[in-house]
Order: sequence, then C-alpha cells, then structure tokens
Amino acid sequence: MQRVAVVGSSGAGKSTLALALASRLGVPCLELDSVFHQPGWTELDEPTFRSRVGAFVAGEAWVVDGNYSRVRDLVLTRADTVVWLRMPRPLVMRQVLWRTSWRVLLRRDLWNGNRESLRKAMSTDPRTSIVAWAWQMHGKYDDVYASLMDDRWIVLSSRREVAAFLAGCGA
Repeated sequence: MQRVAVVGSSGAGKSTLALALASRLGVPCLELDSVFHQPGWTELDEPTFRSRVGAFVAGEAWVVDGNYSRVRDLVLTRADTVVWLRMPRPLVMRQVLWRTSWRVLLRRDLWNGNRESLRKAMSTDPRTSIVAWAWQMHGKYDDVYASLMDDRWIVLSSRREVAAFLAGCGA
C-alpha cells in the first residue's frame, strides 16, 4: 500500500483517516479541498486543479483525501488502494454537525484562510452548506463508488472497522 485514495461522504472521517494513514505509512497527504478552495472560497479552475493534483499523484507514494469527479480519473488510476468510508447517514450527519459547529464557534481557518460561517452552515443550499451537501450526497456516492469498485477497494462502514484497518497498517 503506497498510493491510497480515501473517499466517502463529507463528515465520514476522510481527512482524519488520510492523515493518520499517511503518518503511519510515512508518505505525504493531500486533501483535495485544500487545493480546490482558494482564498474567499474561490474555486480553482479545472485545468489548474487537474495539473496540481496530477503532479502530486505522479509521486511514488501518497495518500489523497477527497471525492472530486474532476480529478477522480487521475487519483484512481494511480491508486493501488482505495479506502471508501461508507459510514451510515446518522453517523455522518452527527459528525458533520459537530465538526461544523466547532469550526464556526472557534472561527477555525480551513484552507487558504477560508472559514465556515453559521449562516452558510444553516443554509439548505448544498452549494453553500456542508451540512446540506453531506445530506444530499450521502446516498449518491453509493451509486458512483459501487460501479467503480475492483479488487483495490476496501470498504469501511464503522469507526471500529477504521480503527482495525489503521491498526493493521503498522506504526
């Protein structure tokens, strides 16, 4: 396991798993959100996004966290392992609500100086609210990823399975 893609719904724990896995494997980690979301929540244009992600995944060993269809082909073609965090919707929603609440309260910088706001978090528009996005996209990933699965894929559906997977990766 040298090139790992971590996918799943927002709030499933992708970033947490990706960072822990990269640390255990001693490889660099790339959170796709940190590349795509530029200052002021401006979206990076697709050619530049693909170029930056392509340069990263050209490396010999890495972990990439994210679900962007714009670069999915680049990441999945090079990945020797794909970990799908297929967590139940109640767990995902609890985690995304908890995480978003803390980010708003602590005014925590995410990527490139961006922060989540209470107004956006409470919006029902999935293009604005990560909470609404997580709710809307949860089931859609089942269709997408089920059609892409092959022998490289590992599906984890609980925190216990994630812990066991990480324990099996060694220190």
